[in-house]
Amino acid sequence: MNDLMGMLNTLRRPRLLIRAARIGVDDYRRDIHLRRVLGQGALPRSGPALIRLMELEDALNEQRRGDEAGYSPIRHVEILIAMMGEARVLRASALAAAPV
Repeated sequence: MNDLMGMLNTLRRPRLLIRAARIGVDDYRRDIHLRRVLGQGALPRSGPALIRLMELEDALNEQRRGDEAGYSPIRHVEILIAMMGEARVLRASALAAAPV
């Protein structure tokens, strides 16, 4: 988990994308949003979901940086929201599992 969080902490994206995602993450609902982002089927656990989301986000960021016509800022924010939401779930589960 620490590696995933470290990777998330080193991401550098435009402020506007991050600000929009931070606004949206408060309304993140895993069963609805993650299913829409990843597609139908059983939802993966937070760790594997976060890895997949990071792969999707990296591809979108490459499109953004390359000024590709198919780039969707809406989709990019949606993926960032899901990443932030899954990171919250992962942190909460790690805290709950930590010995007291």
